[in-house]
Amino acid sequence: MAIFLTKDSKVIVQGMTGATGMKHTKLMLGDGTNIVGGVNPRKAGEKVDFDGTEVPVFGSVAEAMEKTGADVSVIFVPPKFAKSAVVEAIDAEIGLAVVITEGIAVHDSAAFWAYAGAKGNKTRIIGPNCPGLITPGQSNAGIIPGDITKPGRIGLVSKSGTLTYQMMYELRDIGFSSAVGIGGDPVIGTTHIDALKAFEADADTDLIVMIGEIGGDAEERAADFIKANVTKPVVGYVAGFTAPEGKTMGHAGAIVSGSSGTAQAKKEALEAAGVKVGKTPSETARLAREILVG
Repeated sequence: MAIFLTKDSKVIVQGMTGATGMKHTKLMLGDGTNIVGGVNPRKAGEKVDFDGTEVPVFGSVAEAMEKTGADVSVIFVPPKFAKSAVVEAIDAEIGLAVVITEGIAVHDSAAFWAYAGAKGNKTRIIGPNCPGLITPGQSNAGIIPGDITKPGRIGLVSKSGTLTYQMMYELRDIGFSSAVGIGGDPVIGTTHIDALKAFEADADTDLIVMIGEIGGDAEERAADFIKANVTKPVVGYVAGFTAPEGKTMGHAGAIVSGSSGTAQAKKEALEAAGVKVGKTPSETARLAREILVG
């Protein structure tokens, strides 16, 4: 069992023939991902050989879906063209679009987010500016290293790519049902709440780890959702406890206004909802381990 991505998922890669797309398509194939095609209008009809695995290139997402039955697209298209790539995936009504691209203008992200809603939210968007998602032992859609953990009973949702990797590695002996990197931009598709809802409904997830960061109010809203809807234990970490006051940090969403959006405020909101919050990623992993292993 998993959320959003399974061994049966048929994955296409928009931007597969670019340098980044080629690199990560090869890695995803190595992790067992069922990649059935790439999309590049200028190279339609060609095939790309990945160490003996030939992957066809299609002219559009719609054509790739028609020919292969694809239901997931991973998008490695440069920022300038990313909006049109996501809109194309939405128009084709693919079930899941994983937008890895960093540096997409917030206006463009807001536009394709709104477009997906106007089209009935038939396409779930993960990202942008995210590492994607992985169901260990089944499928990997994005850039998460596939060899740092194993299948298990922890569900992970995180704003931070590097902290996703660290948490997966620290808890590698227990393993993960799925890990979802939602990205840290101000406008994203899938939220903490979306992932929490899916993990709560997943019979094979026993504990949820939620990683947030300073800025915005996503973690506070997630805390309210947990209090009202989540029965499974949740362990949290909020990046940015040592951030200098008034300084904008790495992710575009990490903007703090007054006391709102600080790590301490988010920690207090989560703890009020019954979430155990670590002061460091390692302490957070230890809290998760205590709950699952004792």
